[in-house]
Amino acid sequence: MNYADARRVATKLENLGYSATPRAEDADVIVLETCTVRQQSEDKAYGKLQNLGPLKKKNPDLTVAVMGCVVGVRGNEVLEKRFPFVDVFMEPATDGLPLISHLTQDEDYLLEYETAVQRHALQDGEVILPLDQRNNLISAPVAIVYGCSHACSFCIIPQQRGIERTRPVGEIAAEVRSLVAQGVKEVVLLGQIVDRYGYDIPDGPDLADLLRVINDIDGLERIRFLTSHPNYMTDRILHAVADLPKVMPQIEIPIQAGDNEVLKNMKRGYTREAYRTLIQRVREIVPEAAVHCDIIVGFPGESEAQFQQTYDILAELRLDKVHLARYSPRPGTVSARRMEDDVPDAEKRRRFHLIEDLQKEVSQEKMNQFMGATVEVLVEEKQKGRWRGRSPQGKLVFFDDPRDLRGELVQVKITHTGPWSMSGEVDGGLEETAVGDPTLSIPLNIL
Repeated sequence: MNYADARRVATKLENLGYSATPRAEDADVIVLETCTVRQQSEDKAYGKLQNLGPLKKKNPDLTVAVMGCVVGVRGNEVLEKRFPFVDVFMEPATDGLPLISHLTQDEDYLLEYETAVQRHALQDGEVILPLDQRNNLISAPVAIVYGCSHACSFCIIPQQRGIERTRPVGEIAAEVRSLVAQGVKEVVLLGQIVDRYGYDIPDGPDLADLLRVINDIDGLERIRFLTSHPNYMTDRILHAVADLPKVMPQIEIPIQAGDNEVLKNMKRGYTREAYRTLIQRVREIVPEAAVHCDIIVGFPGESEAQFQQTYDILAELRLDKVHLARYSPRPGTVSARRMEDDVPDAEKRRRFHLIEDLQKEVSQEKMNQFMGATVEVLVEEKQKGRWRGRSPQGKLVFFDDPRDLRGELVQVKITHTGPWSMSGEVDGGLEETAVGDPTLSIPLNIL
């Protein structure tokens, strides 16, 4: 989500005549995108900001802007006092108007820009990628739901990103068409709870409706979406995944914990039994689907026996990937206000590593099923001299080939599997076939 926001602002700056530079010391404008989902992320943002202070002191004409979840949607008085050298603060999901207004006095340009922001509608073919990404970016995130109204007890997102707001289908489709025109082959539809798409619009479209529209866009090869909530993952959505050839068979459905009391304290709204039933439905309707989940260990009050419940259900369900995190209290959340962070850090780390070891075993088991098989890979880039891409299920695949295959769909015969990636050789050259096995894995500093 932050990447999509930053991309949009970078494009607006280029439209104003700026160009990107890799060195902060050479910049006339520095925009820092921030995240607060975990304490580590917030600390990193503040550390980066501290480092920008000397640059501003050395060059008073430098414009420093901060955007994203550290700023939030409820004012910046504390940040303004702590970092007085920052010129512009921008909320998450920004269109960049505060920064553009700071940088230009061209009233005609500002009027046109502000009108476009208020209209908040993309026209087909509108340039939305920064220059260095045009015809280079293969997979692009596209936000379809801003904010969140669910309010899990541990989550800061509703406070920082505001209430849930669904984007219109036509606007999303226009953005996807524009991305495809600029070389993008895969889009990842994003929402804090992506399967709640349309819930804030009476009689509005749902995620399945949107998937069908995006599936019909010419030139687009693959569609992924994340992250879902178990309560809103309907059979209608699952049948859309099964039926639509461009929608990849990868489902992100966090469980967060395997104990019912912990889930209740988290305000998740489901039980371990309901989650188990949902995974069974996923595997019935989309048999080839890879299922990913999120886990938080060390939530306030989580006993050893309750943690074991989490471990046991993961061992039972054998999910393809686990995004794993140690609980850290986020100021302003229910858990931070009302629950003691009483699981020692050493114990959180022990539990983290136990699940990490379990998931390594499960992931290797899942990968082994592909040994000797031929999988369709969307080639994204070269990494350490080898081509890198993903299968339909989002499995990472490496292979060697002298041709320029960026953005191509190739058939790769798997000759080696590890717990986190596979490698192989191109099988019979290039071949454009129907999509086979999905997932976009957006790294979450996890497994």
